[in-house]
Amino acid sequence: MPDPAPSEWMEVGRVAGAYGVLGWLRIQPYTMQPETVLDYQPWRVRLRSGAIETPTVLEAQIHGKGLIIRIAECGVREDVGRWTGGAIECPVTALPALAAGEYYWGELLGLTVETADGVVLGNVQRLLETGANDVLVVRADDRERLIPYIPTVVRQVDKDARRMIVDWDPDF
Repeated sequence: MPDPAPSEWMEVGRVAGAYGVLGWLRIQPYTMQPETVLDYQPWRVRLRSGAIETPTVLEAQIHGKGLIIRIAECGVREDVGRWTGGAIECPVTALPALAAGEYYWGELLGLTVETADGVVLGNVQRLLETGANDVLVVRADDRERLIPYIPTVVRQVDKDARRMIVDWDPDF
């Protein structure tokens, strides 16, 4: 089966770094249950260099709020460096359908964020889980804003236009 087109892949997690000395990777999944990121097959890793690798997962364990995995391509801690910061992606077709108004984190990454008055605040770089609510990390040039991802702030998400309208003071 041929690989899906680039637009048909979605980021579902990140390689956060090394775990131990035997080449295990710490994974930060963007899923409610960490282990489900392994269910979305096939998956690949877009390295910081832009290269795409398809690792062979040998073992995986839940570890805190994330996962640790051992892949065939890493035998020692020093091998992990090229994978660190890589985006874990899977085909959109591997993901379960969501209800109207719900979005996967990967769908929000890169969206242009603007106020209802049309002031562009930047682009969604990543999301943070804070416990109370998720937070959008929005960057424009050298400015970074932390905007709560809650209904009273996020007014509209238009995936097709790749933009999000927020009720947020541009000076904040």
